[in-house]
Amino acid sequence: MTAALAYLDTLNPEQRRAVEHGVGDARGGPLLVIAGAGSGKTNTLAHRVAHLILHGADPRRILLLTFSRRAAGEMMRRVEKISGRIMGRESSALSGALTWAGTFHGIGARLLRDHAIEIGLDPAFSIHDREDSADLMNLCRHELGYSKTESRFPAKGTCLSIYSRCVNAEMALEDVLRVAFPWCAGWAAELRTLFAAYVEAKQRQNVLDYDDLLLYWAQTVSEPAFAEEMGGRFDHVLVDEYQDTNRLQSSILLALKPNGAGVTVVGDDAQSIYAFRAATVRNILDFPKHFSPAADIITLERNYRSSQPILAAANAVIDLASERFTKNLWTDRESHDRPQVVAVRDETDQARYVVERVLENREVGIALKQQAVLFRTSHHSGPLEVELTRRNIPFVKFGGLKFLDAAHIKDVLALLRFVQNPRDRVAGFRLMQLMPGVGPASAQRILDHMAGSVDPFTALAEAAAPPRAGDDWHLFVDTLAALRTQAAGWPSELEQARAWYEPHLQRIHEDSAPRLADLVQLEQIAAGYPSRERFLTELTLDPPDATSDQAGVPLLDEDYLILSTVHSAKGQEWKSVFVLNVVDGCIPSDLGTGTTAEIEEERRLLYVAMTRAKDHLHLVVPQRFYTHQQSATGDRHIYAARTRFIPSELLKHFERMPWPAPVPGEAARSSASPVLRVDIGARMRGMWR
Repeated sequence: MTAALAYLDTLNPEQRRAVEHGVGDARGGPLLVIAGAGSGKTNTLAHRVAHLILHGADPRRILLLTFSRRAAGEMMRRVEKISGRIMGRESSALSGALTWAGTFHGIGARLLRDHAIEIGLDPAFSIHDREDSADLMNLCRHELGYSKTESRFPAKGTCLSIYSRCVNAEMALEDVLRVAFPWCAGWAAELRTLFAAYVEAKQRQNVLDYDDLLLYWAQTVSEPAFAEEMGGRFDHVLVDEYQDTNRLQSSILLALKPNGAGVTVVGDDAQSIYAFRAATVRNILDFPKHFSPAADIITLERNYRSSQPILAAANAVIDLASERFTKNLWTDRESHDRPQVVAVRDETDQARYVVERVLENREVGIALKQQAVLFRTSHHSGPLEVELTRRNIPFVKFGGLKFLDAAHIKDVLALLRFVQNPRDRVAGFRLMQLMPGVGPASAQRILDHMAGSVDPFTALAEAAAPPRAGDDWHLFVDTLAALRTQAAGWPSELEQARAWYEPHLQRIHEDSAPRLADLVQLEQIAAGYPSRERFLTELTLDPPDATSDQAGVPLLDEDYLILSTVHSAKGQEWKSVFVLNVVDGCIPSDLGTGTTAEIEEERRLLYVAMTRAKDHLHLVVPQRFYTHQQSATGDRHIYAARTRFIPSELLKHFERMPWPAPVPGEAARSSASPVLRVDIGARMRGMWR
């Protein structure tokens, strides 16, 4: 008992209330934890899970939903560490039984496979990532003749985005077009036909896309018997980052636990920044109404990350929001350094300023890894990347090209997916055209032949080889057959796949050597998964999130600067943070000022960026931006103003400074009357007299 009390004593009073809520009262009523930035949200949620287990909750009946698979893994490690303080070695067995922890999409995939037969699914369904989904959408678009319309039909990516918004936001097609895609409103009837064809194609090919994992789950629990069965599996449902859920995810939660028994959601409305994924801040704002009057609200306001001046500035920015849960972050981390608003001439000077400050920080003991440069959009870091490369400063960029988006990675994964599900037309189409002599028509013919057979692999083996494919075709069929047997075991199957693909890699790509290193790295990643099915599912749902995250040649330097979009930086913290382009047009983005809701999300983006900083915060404001289009005056620059989210009345929270700093005495000299040395004007006048 003494150990238990000591364990709870590590929490502040609000955290402790959240951890202890409802424990001992059967399953407890619904709880909303409003966790401000840096307030120990993850620590509190992990303590609550551990506390439930230590007080008799069955870990096999706890559902923990997180924003990413890695977040779920980190949560489970913390739970084991916390419970281990009290139970010792015995804790690992309990925390190890916490098997229902993951993302909404990942948990949805597991539950759908469990109930596949009952809802008309083949349990061996494939999961398409966004690019594959867009390719399948494009095939449907082409088959319907929409790629040859007189006026240009929306591109495949736009069509998929419209479809995804309709599904995740639970909105009618016409409403989505009116609100988010007004330039496509004239194609409503054709889009409805296209989406119907897309759904039918997925079902024929035994494929689910990202949205289906939620949509099928939501449709399943809309049936009372399934809702009772799935909800009855779990005594406690805990949801992290609830402000980033969409309406479909909220519908699933409400269906699983309609009375809120055992429900805990944690989040911060001020950090809701994923509207482009159809996330809605309304889920967290309306949570108390959904479970009124039973819902309890606990607010975590003590910040353990940032200094007080940084918090004061961030609080002032978010205080201007039109609607939010009232909270004021505070800390006992005093400092005399206010966050800086730095005015520079242009993006070139912005890059130079950041590099000089980063190097100065390193000289006083702040490692490069403890510093980050954040930006609204990936391309904003372009000039800085040039300067960092020129100065030989190593960096890692998050929020750019994803590892799994690379063509050679997708080729190998397509082979594994096709083995797993031979009706996956997108994977088969991609694979067959890798071979010389196999074009779209040949691939289409063979895939049609396979689709009409009860046993697609037998049909493939018996199909006539494309006449110009030669031995490559027979090797392809033999490789599929070998992988199908699973004789090599996992993850050796990936090595077999690489051996087949390597000759094609060398033929297709001039830079085959670094790409081959990526494939070796993919094999190392695969070793962390128990089976091909789990590897394909989880890697598709939660891919590495940076160009250098689990990919590519390891950095020669142990230390490197972090570059990241604000979205990718969420949940992270650094001693020193630089935010680029804090001007109207960038923050808020020109594309994010159409509605009040969009402007409020842009405000929250700035707030998230500011609250990543622990000790030093620099908001950089370039005065002008280079553009490729020349204006009527001949100037190739546009001029920008400081972001509207920091109006003049908030400047008292910041230190304002120009860079480069004026040279002492220079201003006085420039304002004094100049000394005339040569009167050129007089000479010009004299030429005509």
